[in-house]
Amino acid sequence: MTSMPIEISVQDLALMLAHPNGDRQLIDVREPHEVEIAALPGFETLSLSEFAQWSGTIRERYDGEKETVVLCHHGIRSDQMAHWLVDQGFSKVKNVVGGIDAYSRLIDATIPCY
Repeated sequence: MTSMPIEISVQDLALMLAHPNGDRQLIDVREPHEVEIAALPGFETLSLSEFAQWSGTIRERYDGEKETVVLCHHGIRSDQMAHWLVDQGFSKVKNVVGGIDAYSRLIDATIPCY
């Protein structure tokens, strides 16, 4: 039986970011122009539009046993990525529900909404 990604709230993400963990992998799947508008510290950008360029090396770039948190604008693209990571054998995948938009609205209003 394949496991499913865990959905976490932006409040959970804020707690994670307040307590950095070197074992945590943070992935933002938005486009570079979106990340320029609004970004959270520590996230590496892996744009879904560039999937063909990076998908073949995902296991070399990231540890499938480490906690992996995935973020996008509203939580839809990150959910797709989270499910794909689980299919690739990643065991501790978390999708941020509501994405950076919800983070801006509920946690940190200094992050621009777009």
